[in-house]
Amino acid sequence: MEDSQQPPPPPPTTTATNGNDNRPIAIVHYIPIPNLSFFQFISETVNLIHASDSLFSIHRPSARAVVVLGSTPLKSEHLDQYPSVEIVIGTSAGLDHIDLAECRRRNIKVTGAGDAFSEDVADYAVALLLDVLRRVSAADRCVRTGLWPVNREYPLGNKLGGKRVGIVGLGSIGMMVSKRLEPFGCTIAYTSRNKKSHIPYLFYPTVLELATATDALILCCALTDKTHHVVNREVLTAMGKKGILVNIGRGAIVDEKELVKLLVEGELGGAGLDVYEKEPEVPKELFTMDNVVLSPHKAVFTTESFEALRDVVIGNLKAFFSNKPLLSEVNPNN
Repeated sequence: MEDSQQPPPPPPTTTATNGNDNRPIAIVHYIPIPNLSFFQFISETVNLIHASDSLFSIHRPSARAVVVLGSTPLKSEHLDQYPSVEIVIGTSAGLDHIDLAECRRRNIKVTGAGDAFSEDVADYAVALLLDVLRRVSAADRCVRTGLWPVNREYPLGNKLGGKRVGIVGLGSIGMMVSKRLEPFGCTIAYTSRNKKSHIPYLFYPTVLELATATDALILCCALTDKTHHVVNREVLTAMGKKGILVNIGRGAIVDEKELVKLLVEGELGGAGLDVYEKEPEVPKELFTMDNVVLSPHKAVFTTESFEALRDVVIGNLKAFFSNKPLLSEVNPNN
């Protein structure tokens, strides 16, 4: 899976399950204790039990499913608490918070959000790129702060049409981003784990080569050991003073300190960022830059995307408890 977005973390309150009906039991894994109202649809299929529930100690040893909300870490020590678990139901596209290697070792299946968020994240990626190039957010600030009558000569932006755009991670989201950029007349290139023989876009084997050959990079890949800081100083420098970086993957794909430094020094053209290395902390140096657009990890936040998530999560739970093929099983080797 080459995308990475997630549902919003619910505010902390207590759950409201009783575990006394005929629905299968599933542990809901979220720290701190969640308000399940946003994910109440899951209770249509299973009875959710949280650590705060009085019945947790009874059902914890025998529960076969664990539902992980948002990007809550699920590590070996957590799995030790659920000795009978056979499946982890993820509610996010990115799964770097789940120890996939440990799940593989224990023969535990893992599912994610599948393509539930792909369209909306792709829209958002293009929106960030357009915003940086045309300075939409900066222009909005100019008007709202009363600077328009004072600064009549607003800085010129740049058009999207004809730009060479490199996509890092040509999975579901990456492909949808490329399809949205084609009508603008953009030239699309990509790098991915493997070259895709059926894709007409130019393939580059490394991010550095892709950065050298394009005007903008859009990061759509998952965060793994191999992609951590894959966009480093060398890559950012190769993009040049007019290069634009858009990140809707994970913050740690980019060496954030180097990104900030190059933006401050004027060695990079701009950035559209929905994710950061130490969320919700954002480097303050970026706050005053008109060539940088900042977003609070919200690319998936649409009514439609969460309706699609509902279908995927319920579909996976029903499939598991009826021994049918899962809708969005993840390869634990990825």
